[in-house]
Amino acid sequence: MTRNIAAIDIGSNSTNLLVTDEHGAQLVREVNVTALGEGVARTNALSPAAIERTLAVINRYAATVSHHNAELHITGTAACRMASNTSEFFAQVQAATGVVPRLLSAADEARLAWHGAVASLPTIDGSTMVVDIGGASTELTVGSLAAASMQSSALTSVSLPFGVVTLTEAELHGDPPRAEELSNAVSMVGDAVDNAAIEFPALVEAQRVVGVAGSIVTIAAVELGLQHFDAARLHGMVLTKSAAEDVFRTLATERLADRVHNPGLPVERAGVIVGGCCLLVAIMRRLHLDHIIVSTHNLLDGVVAEARGAEASATRGAGA
Repeated sequence: MTRNIAAIDIGSNSTNLLVTDEHGAQLVREVNVTALGEGVARTNALSPAAIERTLAVINRYAATVSHHNAELHITGTAACRMASNTSEFFAQVQAATGVVPRLLSAADEARLAWHGAVASLPTIDGSTMVVDIGGASTELTVGSLAAASMQSSALTSVSLPFGVVTLTEAELHGDPPRAEELSNAVSMVGDAVDNAAIEFPALVEAQRVVGVAGSIVTIAAVELGLQHFDAARLHGMVLTKSAAEDVFRTLATERLADRVHNPGLPVERAGVIVGGCCLLVAIMRRLHLDHIIVSTHNLLDGVVAEARGAEASATRGAGA
């Protein structure tokens, strides 16, 4: 029987919730920065403070899911893949929600984000690349709706070992970051993109490029000067390379105390948004992208769609 379905994505920088009704319409979408991946690249462990922050948000999400009587799916991504104490953290998540979290591989993370991002955008002839900038990794995934399905391996995906949290912690120490720090960060990402493009030419052949997740959506919101989050204005927005570079120059040259006053920039993202800018401009420069399409839909939408597809398959099987 079709029912409400919800997903919680435990990301390396934010923990996110999507609740949909029995027809797939959005009931709740919420994003909260919890910085679960803070320090994990250095310590190889999720810190007690990061776990506490994340569990507090998950407990609140669980109440929302219960209110909507939704079937809940929970996923963890790069920080959880990196940490040695993920099993202990997942046990706490299960105790709070009654649901066993699913640790996504980089390939599964990319696949679900790709499907979530493109499902609500117009179809095109040719391939779409989805750029998913996370807290501890960045996925570049290319495919076409004609060839790809939720169960298909017809997607080309590369996971870059840089995210907004890990890149910021590794390279951006000044306030504001020094010019050489910014240059090093952009160069490191750019070199990784160059290597990926050589190994996977599909990355430079996509007819459309879509950007998802918090950093890209925030950069777009800053470009628009949004006083309040407006998904209707952001979803499907064309973010040009020159606009992304302008936002980068503005945010990277401001001290944190001044940066937080930019319209469109949530206070909780201000400390890592320059790292997100480094990632985006490096990708756009090295792949010669003059623009990307912003999608406010992402991995959560892919998880819900996969769950709904599995439910439909089970229903058909039961009726066979």
